Amino acid sequence: MYLPIQGFISSFRLLDVVDILLVAFFLYKMLILIRNTRAVALIKGLIVLGAVTVISSSRFLNLHVINWMLQQGMMVIMFALPVVFQPELRRALEQIGRGRLIRSSQVVDMEALERLLDEIVAVTESMSKTHTGALIVFERDVGLNDYIDTGIQIDGKVSRELLGNIFIPNTPLHDGAVIIRDDRIMAAGCLLPLTSDRSLSTELGTRHRAAIGISELADAVVVVVSEETGSISYTYGGHIYRHLDGTALRNVLMTFLKRQPQGLANILKWRPMK
Repeated sequence: MYLPIQGFISSFRLLDVVDILLVAFFLYKMLILIRNTRAVALIKGLIVLGAVTVISSSRFLNLHVINWMLQQGMMVIMFALPVVFQPELRRALEQIGRGRLIRSSQVVDMEALERLLDEIVAVTESMSKTHTGALIVFERDVGLNDYIDTGIQIDGKVSRELLGNIFIPNTPLHDGAVIIRDDRIMAAGCLLPLTSDRSLSTELGTRHRAAIGISELADAVVVVVSEETGSISYTYGGHIYRHLDGTALRNVLMTFLKRQPQGLANILKWRPMK
């Protein structure tokens, strides 16, 4: 009984340990890439289908028709996966190309972050009161240079005065997005992709759909001020969270922009759209 185990242990090499650790590391990074995205729900669905397939093909049930249908369905799903997970695959390739897949979390200057949040919260609350529409994108790990190039280059330090002037109604930059990297405004008037999600509320206009669209393709967090209602929202991972006040917005941005290391327990955390 113990001979197979003893044989396995005796043939186990140091390279096998390295092999297992590398596979575990890359699986962990892939899970981090898809956290808080719709891919998590799809993976859960695949796990359920796989479990049902195994159970239906067991010798106790042996359900031939159901088992055949599930096997054919799984084959179709395997071919469809590259299309379904296109945003996540693109994000992974971008991070590999930028050398960020194995990068550790950055050490954040908390004083600079506090100053940044002071300016953002102040100007956002001000625009909310005057019903001034705004779209502010915060770049995180996935670079947004492709979208920065569509706007007017600024590369200026974030301030409530500068942001307030950018989003003055009926000015050339008002309808585009501002993209912020660290504590600097890289560009304004940027064009963002619109989400193709048809289940969204009809209350959400182009500005909100653009915010959701960019959050589907990158790990950016996006702040939106509604021109119609003055409501403050943010998007991340293809989801939108609405009706925030200044305190809630500050807490959200602090959480995302601190870039603290993510624990495994938080990777598959999923929050429904609000």
